[in-house]
Amino acid sequence: GISAYTIHTVKEYDPDTYALYHHIDPEQHKHTKPIWQLVKEAPKAFWEVALVQLFAWIGIQYMWTYTTGAIAENVWHTTNAASAGYQDAGNWYGILTFIQSMAAILYGFLVLSRTNPYKRKFWYRFGLASFAVGLVWVFFIHNQYLLIAPFCLIGIGFFTVHVEPFNIFTSSLDGANEGSYIGIFNGTICLPQILASVASFMVFKFVGNSMPGMMLIAGISMFIAVLAISIIKQDKPQEDLSENPTK
Repeated sequence: GISAYTIHTVKEYDPDTYALYHHIDPEQHKHTKPIWQLVKEAPKAFWEVALVQLFAWIGIQYMWTYTTGAIAENVWHTTNAASAGYQDAGNWYGILTFIQSMAAILYGFLVLSRTNPYKRKFWYRFGLASFAVGLVWVFFIHNQYLLIAPFCLIGIGFFTVHVEPFNIFTSSLDGANEGSYIGIFNGTICLPQILASVASFMVFKFVGNSMPGMMLIAGISMFIAVLAISIIKQDKPQEDLSENPTK
Protein backbone atom coordinates (compact mmCIF):
# COMPACT_ATOMS: atom_id res chain seq x y z
CA GLY A 1 0.00 0.00 0.00
CA ILE A 2 2.78 2.44 0.92
CA SER A 3 4.66 1.59 -2.28
CA ALA A 4 1.55 2.16 -4.40
CA TYR A 5 0.92 5.51 -2.68
CA THR A 6 4.51 6.58 -3.34
CA ILE A 7 4.40 5.58 -7.01
CA HIS A 8 1.24 7.62 -7.61
CA THR A 9 2.19 10.72 -5.62
CA VAL A 10 5.92 11.25 -6.24
CA LYS A 11 6.52 13.37 -9.33
CA GLU A 12 9.38 12.49 -11.66
CA TYR A 13 10.86 14.84 -14.24
CA ASP A 14 11.77 13.98 -17.79
CA PRO A 15 15.51 13.68 -18.59
CA ASP A 16 15.71 17.01 -20.43
CA THR A 17 14.16 19.01 -17.55
CA TYR A 18 16.32 17.15 -15.03
CA ALA A 19 19.47 17.94 -17.00
CA LEU A 20 18.46 21.60 -17.41
CA TYR A 21 17.86 22.04 -13.69
CA HIS A 22 21.19 20.48 -12.72
CA HIS A 23 23.15 22.22 -15.50
CA ILE A 24 24.43 18.94 -16.90
CA ASP A 25 24.95 17.76 -20.45
CA PRO A 26 22.22 15.27 -21.48
CA GLU A 27 24.95 13.35 -23.30
CA GLN A 28 27.06 13.10 -20.18
CA HIS A 29 25.90 9.56 -19.45
CA LYS A 30 27.93 8.43 -22.43
CA HIS A 31 31.10 9.35 -20.58
CA THR A 32 30.62 7.49 -17.31
CA LYS A 33 33.39 7.29 -14.75
CA PRO A 34 34.61 4.08 -13.10
CA ILE A 35 33.43 3.37 -9.57
CA TRP A 36 36.83 3.93 -8.00
CA GLN A 37 36.95 7.44 -9.48
CA LEU A 38 33.43 8.23 -8.30
CA VAL A 39 34.39 7.15 -4.78
CA LYS A 40 37.51 9.29 -4.96
CA GLU A 41 35.48 12.30 -6.07
CA ALA A 42 32.55 11.68 -3.69
CA PRO A 43 31.33 14.79 -1.86
CA LYS A 44 32.38 15.21 1.74
CA ALA A 45 28.82 14.51 2.89
CA PHE A 46 29.20 10.95 1.59
CA TRP A 47 31.95 10.18 4.10
CA GLU A 48 30.27 12.10 6.90
CA VAL A 49 27.01 10.20 6.58
CA ALA A 50 28.90 6.94 5.96
CA LEU A 51 30.46 7.21 9.43
CA VAL A 52 27.01 7.53 10.99
CA GLN A 53 25.77 4.62 8.86
CA LEU A 54 28.66 2.45 10.07
CA PHE A 55 27.58 2.51 13.70
CA ALA A 56 23.84 2.63 12.97
CA TRP A 57 23.86 -0.50 10.83
CA ILE A 58 26.14 -2.39 13.20
CA GLY A 59 23.41 -1.80 15.78
CA ILE A 60 20.67 -2.88 13.40
CA GLN A 61 22.53 -6.05 12.42
CA TYR A 62 22.88 -7.08 16.06
CA MET A 63 19.21 -6.27 16.65
CA TRP A 64 18.15 -8.54 13.79
CA THR A 65 20.44 -11.33 14.95
CA TYR A 66 19.91 -11.36 18.71
CA THR A 67 16.47 -9.94 19.54
CA THR A 68 14.62 -13.25 19.58
CA GLY A 69 17.25 -14.82 21.83
CA ALA A 70 17.29 -11.77 24.09
CA ILE A 71 13.51 -11.88 24.52
CA ALA A 72 13.60 -15.65 25.13
CA GLU A 73 16.26 -15.26 27.81
CA ASN A 74 14.76 -12.22 29.55
CA VAL A 75 11.06 -13.08 29.36
CA TRP A 76 10.80 -16.86 28.89
CA HIS A 77 14.05 -17.62 30.75
CA THR A 78 15.44 -20.00 28.16
CA THR A 79 18.37 -20.09 25.76
CA ASN A 80 17.35 -23.40 24.21
CA ALA A 81 16.31 -22.68 20.63
CA ALA A 82 14.34 -25.93 20.50
CA SER A 83 12.21 -25.13 23.56
CA ALA A 84 8.59 -24.00 23.50
CA GLY A 85 9.55 -20.80 25.32
CA TYR A 86 12.05 -19.87 22.64
CA GLN A 87 9.41 -20.42 19.97
CA ASP A 88 6.98 -18.24 21.92
CA ALA A 89 9.65 -15.56 22.06
CA GLY A 90 10.05 -15.76 18.30
CA ASN A 91 6.31 -15.45 17.79
CA TRP A 92 6.14 -12.46 20.12
CA TYR A 93 9.04 -10.83 18.28
CA GLY A 94 7.00 -11.17 15.09
CA ILE A 95 4.20 -9.21 16.72
CA LEU A 96 6.68 -6.62 17.98
CA THR A 97 8.06 -6.10 14.48
CA PHE A 98 4.50 -5.38 13.32
CA ILE A 99 4.16 -2.81 16.11
CA GLN A 100 7.55 -1.41 15.10
CA SER A 101 6.38 -1.02 11.49
CA MET A 102 3.14 0.69 12.51
CA ALA A 103 5.06 3.10 14.74
CA ALA A 104 7.40 3.87 11.84
CA ILE A 105 4.54 4.60 9.44
CA LEU A 106 2.67 6.81 11.92
CA TYR A 107 5.85 8.69 12.77
CA GLY A 108 6.62 9.24 9.11
CA PHE A 109 3.17 10.54 8.20
CA LEU A 110 2.29 12.46 11.35
CA VAL A 111 5.66 13.86 12.42
CA LEU A 112 8.55 13.71 9.99
CA SER A 113 6.53 14.70 6.90
CA ARG A 114 5.50 17.92 8.67
CA THR A 115 8.89 19.00 9.98
CA ASN A 116 11.13 21.82 8.80
CA PRO A 117 13.35 20.39 6.02
CA TYR A 118 16.20 22.63 7.22
CA LYS A 119 16.42 20.70 10.49
CA ARG A 120 17.22 17.30 9.10
CA LYS A 121 20.24 16.80 11.34
CA PHE A 122 18.01 17.40 14.36
CA TRP A 123 15.45 14.81 13.24
CA TYR A 124 18.21 12.41 12.20
CA ARG A 125 19.67 12.71 15.71
CA PHE A 126 16.23 12.39 17.33
CA GLY A 127 15.39 9.25 15.34
CA LEU A 128 18.66 7.46 16.04
CA ALA A 129 18.53 8.47 19.71
CA SER A 130 15.05 6.91 19.92
CA PHE A 131 16.45 3.80 18.26
CA ALA A 132 19.32 3.63 20.75
CA VAL A 133 17.07 4.06 23.77
CA GLY A 134 14.76 1.34 22.46
CA LEU A 135 17.60 -1.13 21.96
CA VAL A 136 19.09 -0.52 25.40
CA TRP A 137 15.63 -0.70 26.98
CA VAL A 138 15.13 -4.22 25.61
CA PHE A 139 18.15 -5.31 27.66
CA PHE A 140 16.38 -4.36 30.91
CA ILE A 141 12.81 -5.53 30.23
CA HIS A 142 11.54 -8.91 31.51
CA ASN A 143 7.85 -8.49 30.70
CA GLN A 144 6.66 -9.24 27.18
CA TYR A 145 4.04 -6.49 27.11
CA LEU A 146 6.42 -3.81 28.31
CA LEU A 147 8.52 -4.56 25.20
CA ILE A 148 5.90 -2.73 23.15
CA ALA A 149 7.25 0.64 24.33
CA PRO A 150 10.88 0.19 23.20
CA PHE A 151 9.74 -1.26 19.89
CA CYS A 152 7.73 1.89 19.21
CA LEU A 153 10.97 3.83 19.69
CA ILE A 154 12.80 1.35 17.47
CA GLY A 155 10.14 1.94 14.80
CA ILE A 156 10.82 5.68 14.88
CA GLY A 157 14.52 5.01 14.48
CA PHE A 158 14.04 2.44 11.74
CA PHE A 159 12.04 4.90 9.67
CA THR A 160 14.65 7.60 10.24
CA VAL A 161 17.60 5.46 9.21
CA HIS A 162 15.91 4.74 5.88
CA VAL A 163 15.12 8.39 5.13
CA GLU A 164 17.45 11.00 6.57
CA PRO A 165 20.83 9.58 5.45
CA PHE A 166 19.68 9.59 1.82
CA ASN A 167 18.10 13.04 2.17
CA ILE A 168 21.29 14.56 3.53
CA PHE A 169 23.66 12.77 1.15
CA THR A 170 21.71 13.39 -2.07
CA SER A 171 21.47 17.10 -1.24
CA SER A 172 25.23 17.26 -1.69
CA LEU A 173 25.06 15.92 -5.26
CA ASP A 174 24.87 18.13 -8.34
CA GLY A 175 22.86 15.67 -10.43
CA ALA A 176 25.80 14.13 -12.26
CA ASN A 177 26.25 10.37 -11.69
CA GLU A 178 23.48 10.50 -9.11
CA GLY A 179 22.26 6.98 -9.82
CA SER A 180 25.77 5.59 -9.46
CA TYR A 181 26.29 7.42 -6.20
CA ILE A 182 23.05 6.04 -4.78
CA GLY A 183 24.29 2.56 -5.62
CA ILE A 184 27.66 3.23 -4.00
CA PHE A 185 25.94 4.72 -0.97
CA ASN A 186 24.13 1.43 -0.43
CA GLY A 187 27.54 0.07 0.47
CA THR A 188 27.32 2.08 3.69
CA ILE A 189 24.43 -0.22 4.62
CA CYS A 190 25.73 -3.65 3.68
CA LEU A 191 29.42 -3.26 4.60
CA PRO A 192 28.71 -2.37 8.27
CA GLN A 193 26.50 -5.46 8.51
CA ILE A 194 29.30 -7.65 7.19
CA LEU A 195 31.72 -6.06 9.66
CA ALA A 196 29.26 -6.57 12.52
CA SER A 197 28.75 -10.22 11.61
CA VAL A 198 32.48 -10.92 11.51
CA ALA A 199 33.08 -9.05 14.78
CA SER A 200 30.17 -10.76 16.52
CA PHE A 201 32.25 -13.85 17.27
CA MET A 202 34.47 -11.74 19.54
CA VAL A 203 31.79 -9.34 20.79
CA PHE A 204 29.44 -12.16 21.80
CA LYS A 205 32.18 -13.71 23.96
CA PHE A 206 32.97 -10.27 25.39
CA VAL A 207 29.42 -9.99 26.80
CA GLY A 208 29.52 -13.49 28.25
CA ASN A 209 27.55 -15.14 25.42
CA SER A 210 24.55 -13.08 26.47
CA MET A 211 22.00 -12.23 23.78
CA PRO A 212 20.47 -9.47 25.92
CA GLY A 213 24.03 -8.19 26.25
CA MET A 214 24.26 -7.96 22.47
CA MET A 215 21.18 -5.75 22.49
CA LEU A 216 23.04 -3.46 24.88
CA ILE A 217 26.00 -3.42 22.47
CA ALA A 218 23.59 -2.60 19.63
CA GLY A 219 22.23 0.33 21.62
CA ILE A 220 25.71 1.62 22.43
CA SER A 221 26.66 1.45 18.76
CA MET A 222 23.53 3.41 17.90
CA PHE A 223 24.40 6.04 20.51
CA ILE A 224 27.82 6.42 18.87
CA ALA A 225 25.99 6.98 15.57
CA VAL A 226 24.00 9.77 17.26
CA LEU A 227 27.25 11.45 18.33
CA ALA A 228 28.72 11.02 14.84
CA ILE A 229 25.90 13.09 13.33
CA SER A 230 27.69 16.16 14.72
CA ILE A 231 30.35 15.91 11.98
CA ILE A 232 27.75 16.27 9.20
CA LYS A 233 27.85 19.74 7.65
CA GLN A 234 25.24 19.26 4.89
CA ASP A 235 21.79 20.12 6.26
CA LYS A 236 19.97 22.08 3.54
CA PRO A 237 17.89 20.52 0.76
CA GLN A 238 18.18 21.66 -2.82
CA GLU A 239 15.57 24.14 -4.01
CA ASP A 240 12.32 22.50 -5.02
CA LEU A 241 12.42 21.91 -8.79
CA SER A 242 8.68 22.43 -9.03
CA GLU A 243 9.12 26.05 -7.95
CA ASN A 244 11.80 26.92 -10.48
CA PRO A 245 12.45 24.17 -13.04
CA THR A 246 14.62 26.37 -15.24
CA LYS A 247 17.15 27.40 -12.62
